[in-house]
Amino acid sequence: MTKRLGIGMVGSGFNAKFHLLGFQGVRNADVLGVWSPNHTNAADTAAMSTQLGVGDAKPYPSIAAMVEDPAIDAIWVSGPNHARIENVEEVVSTLERGKGALLGIACEKPLARNVSEAKQVLDLVSKVGLPHGYLENQVFAPPVEVGRNLLWARGAKTTGRPYLARAAEEHSGPHAPWFWQGKLQGGGVLNDMMCHSSLLVQHLLTDPAKPVSSLRPTRVTGHIASLKWSRPAYSKRLTATMGKDVNYDKTPSEDFASVIIEFQTDDGQKVLGEATTSWSFVGAGLRLSAELLGPEYSLQWNSLDSGLKLFFSREVMGKTGEDLVEKQNAEMGQMPVVAGEAWVYGYEAEDRYFVDCFLNKRKPWLTFDDGLQVVKVLMTAYMSAEQGKTLDFPGPGVDTFVPAVAKGTWKP
Repeated sequence: MTKRLGIGMVGSGFNAKFHLLGFQGVRNADVLGVWSPNHTNAADTAAMSTQLGVGDAKPYPSIAAMVEDPAIDAIWVSGPNHARIENVEEVVSTLERGKGALLGIACEKPLARNVSEAKQVLDLVSKVGLPHGYLENQVFAPPVEVGRNLLWARGAKTTGRPYLARAAEEHSGPHAPWFWQGKLQGGGVLNDMMCHSSLLVQHLLTDPAKPVSSLRPTRVTGHIASLKWSRPAYSKRLTATMGKDVNYDKTPSEDFASVIIEFQTDDGQKVLGEATTSWSFVGAGLRLSAELLGPEYSLQWNSLDSGLKLFFSREVMGKTGEDLVEKQNAEMGQMPVVAGEAWVYGYEAEDRYFVDCFLNKRKPWLTFDDGLQVVKVLMTAYMSAEQGKTLDFPGPGVDTFVPAVAKGTWKP
């Protein structure tokens, strides 16, 4: 059995770099390769891997070349949504030609832009029998896992199961232009970040001793809005920052989304999950939060309640950066600092978990099947928002549904 997992990264952007930071806490893996359509970015990310001491990575000219290398045992897919099928197809076609041998593939959220594409991704890896894991960092966040396990072990065991979970992910907007384009990304903030929050509420409401499937979504209510970035002044600012292809005067995406998911437990009870996501949040930076409520107990988590705060007077003139917190919005005043973001947000724990599963040939508890289920929830939420009513899950015609935001026809 392989004692260390050699990992090849597909993608060289923001998300890939967070994984590199996470791998600093993983002892039985090395990041050995990076592929990106931009060779310079791939080389920079490979150099970062070496600098961090998480693997002497090198840039590869193609995904196929990386898969063919005997040093590569698993692929982490963290490229943009619109390249998902193309990237996975290249991995699978290489294996079909007998040009590589992998222990697994892990894919970032969301699994795809819509249900049809998500099914294609799942079918591709299934036809070559490739073990797969769905990368959803927030359910691995240590504050979430510690709190969830304690509440279920002490509160639920003695007074009854929890009945309401809330989750939110909020910041001022994505890093790269493709995120803002509904056609490329698959939607707006609902598709980009509700994949986190919708699964997190289900995770919190699920007994740790039971599978995710023990809690079944039955009804979904979705709402979307463009609160900030379609205002004329901000639309112009967005185009100036992200380029002419991002034009929220003509083709906006939602920058706020909410969803209520009704679940049925395996013993017939109804429980609720509420989630909100926003690209229009004004604050220190990225804010992740969650709550779990039961008959005699509750849990609260807020990533900005870090315990560490810095204050800079107006005399401190610093350049714009993200050294205090992801999506940092200011450089002066009193601000929270999130020390060890890759740990806090769950990247380290999820990378450690999937490495261990692939090395020991154990099926992960979170797979592409779960990623497909998440996409079905997201698409049902979009359908609900477009129709203005609550829908039974899964929504009718969800397998072929494409949101109006992704078509470029949505008008807030």
